[in-house]
Amino acid sequence: MPTLSKPNHLYGHRHELKSAKSEVPFSCDGCKELGFGPCFRCPNRNCNYIVHTECHIPLPTLSSHQFFKRCNFKFHKESPTGSGTRICDVCASDIHGFSYQCSRGDRDLHPHCANLPPDFSLLDSDTKIYLCEKIKSRCLKCNSKKRSSGKVQGLSYVSSDGKLCYHVACLNEAHVENWRNGHLNLDANANGESSRSLELQNLAPNQVARPQNSKAMKRIKWLITFFKLVVSAVFGDHFTLVSTLYQLFPN
Repeated sequence: MPTLSKPNHLYGHRHELKSAKSEVPFSCDGCKELGFGPCFRCPNRNCNYIVHTECHIPLPTLSSHQFFKRCNFKFHKESPTGSGTRICDVCASDIHGFSYQCSRGDRDLHPHCANLPPDFSLLDSDTKIYLCEKIKSRCLKCNSKKRSSGKVQGLSYVSSDGKLCYHVACLNEAHVENWRNGHLNLDANANGESSRSLELQNLAPNQVARPQNSKAMKRIKWLITFFKLVVSAVFGDHFTLVSTLYQLFPN
């Protein structure tokens, strides 16, 4: 994952962190991963120290996890195994900061990844989305079932019919790309329809085309709804960007 800059970080002073909500992407100073929305940050105007809620108030241990039931995880601020590379078993990304490690040493989790909801749904719908280890469809972002050729494949969010899927890692990377391209948190009228269309194409490059009939329109709207739900699960908030995407295909 690309590293987000921290130009105004002040070292050497005590951070009296306050609960906040970030309207822009941030690089967590605890786990070093991407964050949005709910967080804790230093109120000092000359300091931009900021962390995920899970990194600021971590559980010392995790006695069980849906996908790693035989593991007892312990929270670490530094790698307990020295300089060796550790990979998160949820998002398949390298671990550079705070983490949970199984007592057996064979599983590692970013604090935020360890707390992702196992399933969720729309309030007005019986359609559910599940966090899964094995998937039948291709990821909407990378167009592959496997995240990489490495040993750790990570987890994915999948629709109840199994047709829509995002690797957790691919969703993270898509948001970094979109943020760097200036697409996140834009005003609904900013940059016009073409910009929003490009944004959606970046999220699902092989799925999106201008719908030619009502059936295609319905699929695109469900695709956007699926994305909105997964974003909410991974990042804990609904972003302005997702709402503006609905305006691309009005009722």
